[in-house]
Amino acid sequence: MPPRFMYWTIVFGGQPTSFRSATRDELLPTFKQIQSKHPDAQLRYFARGKLWYSDEEARAALIRERFEKSRERRGRDWRPGGTHADPRDRFKVPRDVKRARFKANLQRDRFHPRPDPHKPGGPRHDRPRDPRSSQPFKPSGPRPDRPRGPRGPRPPRPFRPRPPRRKKDDE
Repeated sequence: MPPRFMYWTIVFGGQPTSFRSATRDELLPTFKQIQSKHPDAQLRYFARGKLWYSDEEARAALIRERFEKSRERRGRDWRPGGTHADPRDRFKVPRDVKRARFKANLQRDRFHPRPDPHKPGGPRHDRPRDPRSSQPFKPSGPRPDRPRGPRGPRPPRPFRPRPPRRKKDDE
């Protein structure tokens, strides 16, 4: 059974007891017996981490808290962070500035054109490419500028025939 977070309990000596119930009526007989020996005993309602005198009092306090929170609304300009400003605002550029940049780039490209990366001789075509791949062409085989090793090429291994396979006996 999951723990209950709202229940009635008996309190005496400033400490809650282990007597708990979902309804007040179930605890009333036990409360009367404890009250005969401990006149300071009280029947209290526990909810949201506090002891209340009644469940109506706890409910009213919850409604009051929610109402106060709902009145505390944030404005349209609120954003997380210290300045509460829209972080995208710094990228918004006025139309006139955009047009001036475009015009400057157009003039720059007219007098100093950039090399086209898709034409031969461009910055990406400094090596020959394999037409079947997007990777630069790499010749296969050993490289002639490097020696194979300190001894040269290895001799071929001698041929060793495999031993014949054993057939399983069917018994």
